[in-house]
Amino acid sequence: MAGNTEVVVIGGGYAGVMAANRLTRRADVTVTLVNPRRTFVERLRLHQLVGGSEDAVVDYREVLSERVRLVVDTATRIDAAGRGVTLASGGTVGYDYVIYAVGSGSAGPRVPGAAEFAHPIATLEEAQRLRAVVDAAPATAAVTVVGAGPTGIETAAELAEAGRTVTLVCGGVLGPYLHPRGRRSVAKYLAGLGVTVLDGPGTEVTAVTEDAVRLGDGRTVPGDVTIWSAGFGVPELAARSGLRTDALGRLLTDETLTSVDDVRIVAAGDSAAPSDLPFRMGCQSAVQLGPQAAETVLSRIAGERPAPVEVGFAGQCISLGRRAGFFQYARRNDSAVGLWLSGRPGAKLKEFVVEHTVKQLAYEARKPGSRDLWFKDDERRELLQARLGA
Repeated sequence: MAGNTEVVVIGGGYAGVMAANRLTRRADVTVTLVNPRRTFVERLRLHQLVGGSEDAVVDYREVLSERVRLVVDTATRIDAAGRGVTLASGGTVGYDYVIYAVGSGSAGPRVPGAAEFAHPIATLEEAQRLRAVVDAAPATAAVTVVGAGPTGIETAAELAEAGRTVTLVCGGVLGPYLHPRGRRSVAKYLAGLGVTVLDGPGTEVTAVTEDAVRLGDGRTVPGDVTIWSAGFGVPELAARSGLRTDALGRLLTDETLTSVDDVRIVAAGDSAAPSDLPFRMGCQSAVQLGPQAAETVLSRIAGERPAPVEVGFAGQCISLGRRAGFFQYARRNDSAVGLWLSGRPGAKLKEFVVEHTVKQLAYEARKPGSRDLWFKDDERRELLQARLGA
């Protein structure tokens, strides 16, 4: 492609920042990052924000290349025919390519009363509002956390360590990702912090009121403050723009992360569904998908064939308050194994991961293209081949 190429990255999270920084490898590429906030959000620290030990934000000057133009606004539509991104402020940003990295957030809870009385925690603004609610609540207030994935576990542990009376309602098993033996270890740490864990059959939430949570087995759990960490949702930008998505709204792409509808639209992070077989949401996949989405665009600019995506996993890190943590090791295909690190070493590893993730963004800003080694999951190719042969 002759002349300058305009690339717009929508979304300034882990995937979007990695993609934007990687694109600056070429001097003839102009990169614009559209993001609704002026600061980068460390989603890995939102539970700390609620607990009062962190603000969970980093100045973009620390993680974003100076060659990337930051537009603080919200994208409301992608006009594929006209090659423009419409902004909430009324303006439009033209593009040659778009990298769609809008991330994820809370799923709209369908449980009666949840939208009115439960507090989500998936975004910076939600966590800030929740912190104010927790700070205003009496020390004796009963706190109920719904959802036993990493966010729910971390939030419950953080608040319990701060002296709050916390009940964690699992709606099934505690930490579904965890190996059964690892799950028992996490349960012991939570018990040591004073968290009441309600798991197993009948613990699904059927209703939320102003001061309680009702469960499927008929029990009523006091909840002066109810925190909702269950569910997963993505912005509706792709569907609103007439692009095909999966059932949850993630942009459908091929294995090069290219939209199945438009070769000039490439996706990365939680909002991408390559081959309708998306990776687990989180920064671990985002920091791999972001630069690879950028490489797809750079390959097209150079007239080369983009490479298929390569993503692998090491495990899952969970904070258990400020003094303990848990790292569940996993196979590259993201299945947990019977090996983990816990306690104080687990806490140190979790903090290293959180800090190192931000440092990865900053390093890519200074030296774009510096990360080319990925974990590889060979089973994904086998799974895709089996699907094609079915």
